[in-house]
Amino acid sequence: MMQSSPSAIELLESVTAFLRNDAIPKLSGREAFDARVAANVLDIVERELRLAPKTDAAERDSLTRLPGIREDTFEVMNRQLCEKLASGQYGFDTPGLIDHLWMITLNRLSIDQPGYSSYHAAIHNRSQP
Repeated sequence: MMQSSPSAIELLESVTAFLRNDAIPKLSGREAFDARVAANVLDIVERELRLAPKTDAAERDSLTRLPGIREDTFEVMNRQLCEKLASGQYGFDTPGLIDHLWMITLNRLSIDQPGYSSYHAAIHNRSQP
């Protein structure tokens, strides 16, 4: 990927800051609400760009450790997981499955809802011995 400045993440941060600091204070009603929603969407896109390479790699690595999942593209491996869950081949006793499902859930929350109190509680509880 070509490195240029500002990066896509920096551009998103600039637009989000403009919305929050300049545009939204001048708006009211429906327009202010829609602008706040747009700023929140840009926050999600920024976190996706920043975090997804690491979380996708961790998910792929975790998938390869589940029994019976053949190494393939990320999408195919996830399809294999879904098929094993739907068919009943995988259950709560499948080695590594619960940890995998927790990891992908927490990774998704770190992008979609990092301020969600249950997300923080789950992170705290998982870090306890």
